[in-house]
Amino acid sequence: MRMPLLKETGLGEHKVKAKWIPTIVKVEDHVIVPDIDPNIENPDQFLEDYTTNMALSPMDKSKPLWEFHLLQLKTSYAGSVAVARFHHSLGDGMSLMSLLLACTRKTCDLQALPTFVVPKKSNGMHICWSLIAWFWFIVKLLFHTCVEVFKSMVIVCFVRDNATPLKDKSGATISVNKFIHRIFSLDDVKVVKNAMNMTVNDVLLGVVQAGLSRYLSERFDLNKTFKSRKILEKNNIYGVVFFNLRPNRNIEDLAKMMEKGSKSRWGNSIGYVLFPLWVRLEEDTLEYIRRAKITMDRKKLSLEPIFSFALLKFTMKVLGLKALKNLVNSIFSRTSVIFTNVVGPCEEISFFDHEISYIAASSCGVPQGLTIHMQSYVKKVIINLAVDHNVIPDPHHLCDLIIDSLNSMKSAVVERDSCKLEV
Repeated sequence: MRMPLLKETGLGEHKVKAKWIPTIVKVEDHVIVPDIDPNIENPDQFLEDYTTNMALSPMDKSKPLWEFHLLQLKTSYAGSVAVARFHHSLGDGMSLMSLLLACTRKTCDLQALPTFVVPKKSNGMHICWSLIAWFWFIVKLLFHTCVEVFKSMVIVCFVRDNATPLKDKSGATISVNKFIHRIFSLDDVKVVKNAMNMTVNDVLLGVVQAGLSRYLSERFDLNKTFKSRKILEKNNIYGVVFFNLRPNRNIEDLAKMMEKGSKSRWGNSIGYVLFPLWVRLEEDTLEYIRRAKITMDRKKLSLEPIFSFALLKFTMKVLGLKALKNLVNSIFSRTSVIFTNVVGPCEEISFFDHEISYIAASSCGVPQGLTIHMQSYVKKVIINLAVDHNVIPDPHHLCDLIIDSLNSMKSAVVERDSCKLEV
């Protein structure tokens, strides 16, 4: 089997150019099956330590930049585990998710490929109203783009997050990562979503803000008093939220992604926005979701994600790799959290006749103390935290606080709706 290999060629003492070259793939060099004691005491802890060691070890650039680790290890969520590692140059999360689905089959029909969600077409409207709506949309788009891009550049150039328990005083650096994950119900998210007439992303961002607020209040040893609220309000905390820039926001068929002229191409097609996190002690836990929606609606109604993608691409092509690294370090050193969310399969799938129980995704190697990745799979949501242990020594507790916040929000909307029915 032949596939591209990323190769660096020297162009002088300081100039290095990376290019793709074809190479022969030896599958045995990419599939690792470690010898694991079947009677291990804490398999979940072993998995966390194993993925941490994987993150610390560099990838061998003499072969294609991917590998699979097959662990005969029964954990709390699965009978065995497959850990895949890909270099980001191969593609972003949506590309890799399309590749996964192309290699899988439905569990209910082992000969059938998974179903791909077709984007919904917008409803038609009267031509007069459509012109007015189009004009008003352009006005709002230009306004929000100017405002959000200006704020983004000010943050990157001048503003830095305050020193909080989410960030050390010198800024986040690349160090030991700890990967942990939890699974909760997508139906619980949809209960809150439908009750508040918002999106799943709005709810997840609100849940993260609520969890971080509770975590910081505990680390600051605060209670819900006026003075403690003011302490949290003084902290400016920004997160980097990544956007999929493809026209189809759902998982694309791999064959279509590979077609010439496809609008949803394979590769890296992601932008980012700098998201001001609402970190406060709120009596009404649903306020975190409302704040997330207000901010995210402004971001969606701007070209900030496209601008950020173009800025990174321009920096790489014109100024080179060193300038790109400096820009990326500047972005992450001035923020505290990375948040990503990838939609997964909407039906149960199997991989070479092995039923997949869950999918947990994350990234490593970025100079950030906390990365929160949300991954959906059928009726599950998998939250994966990648943390710098020097910054967040208790990631399990942080994860529990985030999930507890969702449960509190669900209870709040159920109680609110029941009161409406009684009235």
